[in-house]
Amino acid sequence: MTERTVLGIIGGSGIYEMAGLENVREVTIASPWGEPSDALRLGTLKGVDVVFLARHGRGHVLSPSDINYRANIDALKRAGVTDIISVSACGSLREELAPGSFVLVDQFIDRTFARAKSFFGKGCVAHVSMAQPICPKLVDALAAAAHAEAITCHRGGTYLAMEGPQFSSLAESQLYRSWGCDVIGMTNMPEAKLAREAELPYASVAMITDYDCWHPSHGHVEVAAILQVLRANAEKAAALIRRATPLLGPTRTPSPLGIERTLDSALITAPTARDPSLVAKLDAVAGRVLRG
Repeated sequence: MTERTVLGIIGGSGIYEMAGLENVREVTIASPWGEPSDALRLGTLKGVDVVFLARHGRGHVLSPSDINYRANIDALKRAGVTDIISVSACGSLREELAPGSFVLVDQFIDRTFARAKSFFGKGCVAHVSMAQPICPKLVDALAAAAHAEAITCHRGGTYLAMEGPQFSSLAESQLYRSWGCDVIGMTNMPEAKLAREAELPYASVAMITDYDCWHPSHGHVEVAAILQVLRANAEKAAALIRRATPLLGPTRTPSPLGIERTLDSALITAPTARDPSLVAKLDAVAGRVLRG
C-alpha cells in the first residue's frame, strides 16, 4: 500500500495558525510520557495532510527547559506523522547570517543538560546514530521553497543547542563561534534526537532574530528587538511551509537515509530482559520493532 505523507510541523503561533489550512480540527492525544505542549491541530495544506504542534504551548507558556519533548514526539507519532519540520527562532554566530534570514541546519551540538533525551533506558536500551541528524529530502523541499519565495535562506550550518532560558554570556558566545557553530537556539535538542528514535525524518528551519551577544556593534540580546524580527520571520516561515508542503506531495517518498528503519539495528537489550512497563510506553515510538 502506498504511504501518504503526514507532515508534522513544530513551531510558534505564526505557523500554528497558518492561512490556507483546510479541514481543520483539533485533537488531544494522551501520551504515556506525560503532557504534550498543546493539542494537535490537524488539517490539509495544498492537498497534504499536516499536523501542527505549538512547541511552547499557545501563548508561549513553556520555557525551553519545561517542554516535554518526549510527549511531543510521541503524540505526533501517534497522530500518524511521517516527517517533521521544526521551525524555531535562533541567534546568529556569523556575520553573514543576518537577522531576518533563515538557516537550514544540518548538524547539532547539544549543550542542554536538564531534559530527558531518550525514550529508551533501563530495561530497554537502544543507541541510534545521529551522524546525519537532518533528512536531505525535507531540506531539498525547504530550499526549493525558499528560493521560490525569495527568502534569504542558507543551506547547511551547525546549531548549538543551549539550555537557557537565559541568553549566552559573551564568553560563551565567543566559545561557540570558535567551535565553528553557526546559530544558537534552545529547542532543537533533544527534539531532533527523539525524532530519530521515533524513526521520523526531521528538518530544522532556524529563523535568525539577532546576533547573540558576540557582535561588537549590536550589544546584548533584548527580547523586544527579538520579538519584532520574530513577527516578520513568522510570516516568511508560513510562506515557506505553504510552498514546501506540496513539494513533498501527498504520496510519500522515503528518506534517502533510511530513517524509517533506524531501530532495526539500534536495540541492544535482549527480548527476554526487556522491562514490560517500558516496552508498553514504547508502543508508538518503537512498536514496529518491539512487536516483531
